Amino acid sequence: MTDTEEKKPFRMVSCYECGKKNFISGDLKPLDLVACGQCGGPVMMPRRLRHIELRAPIASGGMGTVYRAFDSTLERYVAVKLMKPELAEDSEALEAFYREARACAGLNHTNIIHIYSFDQEGDERYLVMEIADQGSLDSRIEKEKVVSELDVLDVGISVSSALDKALEHNLLHRDIKPGNILFNDEGEPKLVDFGLAKKADSEEEDSDLWGTPYYIAPEKVERKKETFLSDMYSLAGTMYHALTGHVPFEAPTIEDIVAAHIHTPLTHIMDVNPNLTPQTGDAIMQAMSKRPEERYKSYDEFIMALTAARSHLLVNFYNVTES
Repeated sequence: MTDTEEKKPFRMVSCYECGKKNFISGDLKPLDLVACGQCGGPVMMPRRLRHIELRAPIASGGMGTVYRAFDSTLERYVAVKLMKPELAEDSEALEAFYREARACAGLNHTNIIHIYSFDQEGDERYLVMEIADQGSLDSRIEKEKVVSELDVLDVGISVSSALDKALEHNLLHRDIKPGNILFNDEGEPKLVDFGLAKKADSEEEDSDLWGTPYYIAPEKVERKKETFLSDMYSLAGTMYHALTGHVPFEAPTIEDIVAAHIHTPLTHIMDVNPNLTPQTGDAIMQAMSKRPEERYKSYDEFIMALTAARSHLLVNFYNVTES
């Protein structure tokens, strides 16, 4: 080494996945990733946002990346959703980001992710949220293929209650899917991403079709009035996927999938997974009726049906165990 060369500084950073302490080059830029020397997982150069230090990536999406972070003022772990800098001039993306912040901030429910603050550093906007970093329902489906009936019923009951709370505040979520249901350390499901939310009594018509094709309600595809029954359909479709390992409709193209929600009869869930209790099957099929008026009249009714199915499931389980 010559006199003009300087030793590269190093920083010790723990891998979030396995806990091993890694020495990484201090020349890395904040948020840069390297592989953990033990498990190969991502180890990130931390970044400070005021009193919050971003320490590890949790998930990434079209709007930005969510990080596991530490709030040094309150001494607690939080999640930070950092908007992509390139979206700073995108008025639609900004509106969706603000919409998510305002919608969640006004809702107080154990199964809706809590928003702690909304801030900005330079051109970058970020949300500081309650942390729920134990995976999503989507990752559970990917790992387990078919999620246990009891767990899916518990998720359905919890998310229905969360959507009912949103409806009390005149809000529709409009993008219910497995990836928007996260789990915290206690295994509680948390509904996230209100970026597409809108007022339930809004008469404004969307020029674009919003939602995830695999779970979108038929009336949205037909551009008819969207109500809470559309979210109910999407939640039931999400549960259908978790209980069977298959999305409700499978087709070669997105256009075909979207059209199937209108024209193709839904394969009865009991035909895909005959091990389910009939009460669970009936509840899912009714909530996924193509005609909104044939679904449950309220979230309370849907919750009652799911709770009854849960009771039947547990009674059957204990009867089998005791026999």
